[in-house]
Amino acid sequence: MKQFDYTIQEAVGIHARPAGLLVKEVKKYKSTVTVIKGDKSSNALKLMALMGMGVKCGDTVTVTVEGEDEDTAAPALEAFFKEHL
Repeated sequence: MKQFDYTIQEAVGIHARPAGLLVKEVKKYKSTVTVIKGDKSSNALKLMALMGMGVKCGDTVTVTVEGEDEDTAAPALEAFFKEHL
C-alpha cells in the first residue's frame, strides 16, 4: 500500500468538477484508491461520496492506493492532486 497526504488548495475544495476529474483519473488504474479526511473516507470512484465528505480548501486528506499498479498510480495521483486540487 502507498499513501500520501495532501492539503487542498482549490478554493472551493472537492466539489463536482474536481471530484469528477478525480474519478476519471482513478479509473485509469486497477488499484483501490481511498480518500480519507478525519473519520470520513471514500472510495475515489464514488463521486457523490467524495463530494459528501465536505473537503474544503485548507483541509488535509490522506490518499491510499492499494493494488497491483500502486507503484505507478500513487505518484500519478499525487501529481493530479497538485495540479487540480
